[in-house]
Amino acid sequence: MIALVPALAGALVVGGLIGMVAGLRRTAAPERVRVGSAYLSRTPSMSHRTRGLLITGLAMGVIAWLVTGWVLALVVAPVAAVGLPMLLSAPPAAARIERLEAMEEWTRSLAGVLAVGVGLEQALIATSRSVPDPIGVEVHRLVTRLRARWVTEQALRAFADDLDDATGDVVAANLILGARRRGAGLASVLDGLAESVSADVRARRQVEADRAKPRATARWVTLISASVLVMLAVSGTYVEPYRTPLGQVILVVLLSAYVATLVWMRRMAMGRPLPRFLDAHPDTGSGDAL
Repeated sequence: MIALVPALAGALVVGGLIGMVAGLRRTAAPERVRVGSAYLSRTPSMSHRTRGLLITGLAMGVIAWLVTGWVLALVVAPVAAVGLPMLLSAPPAAARIERLEAMEEWTRSLAGVLAVGVGLEQALIATSRSVPDPIGVEVHRLVTRLRARWVTEQALRAFADDLDDATGDVVAANLILGARRRGAGLASVLDGLAESVSADVRARRQVEADRAKPRATARWVTLISASVLVMLAVSGTYVEPYRTPLGQVILVVLLSAYVATLVWMRRMAMGRPLPRFLDAHPDTGSGDAL
């Protein structure tokens, strides 16, 4: 019974660190289902992968407890099986880069259509037939709103909200100015904007390539450390002091420090998205302000 105290303490500390990382991660908004005139949020349940990792961790914890006598293994193994893949996986920067690349491709395509003298609304509808997949849903919503006789500026502001990205705001702002002034230079402006986004994509890919190196190192260090710890626990006397209640407490502190290091590394690699500047509902008295 005394050994359960450090086990529960370890569960709270390690589980709290993993939960903090999970809470800080950006996730997609829950799907909203229309029922009558109301919307209900539908939150997805635990994925099959997470459930499988949890069951595997529980099994490994039971085996480790029977072999080593560490009660702490009953808690640490399931938490590690679920939390370590999350901490050591790549952050969702690749998806953001793909969306930026899709915006660059679509902007360049739109500039090409506008260059032949087509109106803005007709050009937007024409480019929806070959829009890149990462922003396909957003562009098709924009086209649907235009066909439903929305005011072009309102449809573009809603389009920027759907993209929810600072670069998307830049694209939408240029289109809004083009819709207001109906000048002939919008195509060249969009071409220049596409070049700028392309340079941003290249820079971000380079940054992500540099960030992947310490992540790979952390994976190998974690794998080697866990393997050595298992081998020592099974065959050696080096870890014998950790079987005592005080040793279990010390082990909790060491494991928590290691998890905190992984959390710190992941937080540094996450990056912060640029703030948006385009308002979906501008003040009507602001004149030409976006």
